[in-house]
Parts: sequence; C-alpha cells; structure tokens
Amino acid sequence: MFKKQIELINQLTDKQIVQNLYFTQLLLLSIAIALGFFLFDEIEEFLDLWVIRDYLFVIYGIGLALIVIIVDFIIMKVAPSRLTDDGGINEKIFEKRSIPHIIVLTALIALSEEILFRGVLQTHYGIWVASLIFAILHFRYLSKWLLFTMVVSISFLLGIVYEMTETLYTTIIAHFFIDLVFAIQIRLQFLKGVKKVNE
Repeated sequence: MFKKQIELINQLTDKQIVQNLYFTQLLLLSIAIALGFFLFDEIEEFLDLWVIRDYLFVIYGIGLALIVIIVDFIIMKVAPSRLTDDGGINEKIFEKRSIPHIIVLTALIALSEEILFRGVLQTHYGIWVASLIFAILHFRYLSKWLLFTMVVSISFLLGIVYEMTETLYTTIIAHFFIDLVFAIQIRLQFLKGVKKVNE
C-alpha cells in the first residue's frame, strides 16, 4: 500500500499535488463542521473552544512546537533513514512552494485538523480516539512504526495541551509552527540542492 501511494504521488503533477492538499484540508474542515453540527447541542459549546481565558496559550503552543521540533530533529539524526523515510511525500508537497505559500498551507492544515481532531473528536470522544484517528489519517506513516509512533505522540501531546488550556488556539499555534518549520526546512534543502546543481 505504501509503495502504491508513492507511485501514485510520483504520477501527479506539482499542480495536482497542491490541489489535492487543498481539497483534503477543505474536506476535513467540512467534516469537522458537519460533525460539530450533530455533536454539539448548541453553537455556544463550539464557540467555547475559542474562548481566550489568558494568553498563556501562546507560550504553551510555541513551547510545545519547540519541544516537538527538537525531539524530531534528534530522532531524524540518530534513527536509520529506513525508519524515517516517508517516501518523499512531504518533499513533493513543500519543496517547490514559496515561503508565503507554505505559510498559507501550514495555516490551513493546522486550522482544519485541529478543529476536527481536538475541537470535535477529542471534545466528544476523548484524547485516545482523536490521536489514533489523527495518526491513521496520516496513513503514509502506517507502514513505518517509528513515524506512526511519532505522529500518535505528537497528537497526544497536542491533546494534553488542549485540555490544559481549554482553547483551540493553543493547538493551532503548535501545529502551525511544527508544520511550518519542517516545510521551510524541506524548501531550503531543495533550494540548496538546486544551487549545487547550478554551480
């Protein structure tokens, strides 16, 4: 299944990859809205997820992002590449995007996924269900136990911080910065490779 997904992605044009990413994220947002409509008794319950009780959520969000980025960097340095290789899918998604486009994409990803997984699923079914579904959604990691464990762990940490701060802003900030840093790193490595080829 993993190999078939890589083959399928390799057949897509750059434009199709971007279109699929936007479609997927807008679909997740639509699912979150639909589920929220049925699961929340009143709109006020959903709006409560956005209440700012204090501004510590910024510190928690950025702090969690930094921890995840540092731990991920260490794992990528010490673990064999066969355990951390996602088949180049993330590279295909981000290497040819401009930095402003990466910001838009990672903001959309953070917003849609956090509304669905923390705001709707975790609120109604708990942290474990939300974390497992989050990891399964990233199915390209299912055949790589280390990547799958990392995704479940990150989702669980996001869930804990969400419960601590009781606002979606925290997890949206954390998710955004995690994805943004990794995406920019992919972009910069791509540009570095292009520069070497042209020298």
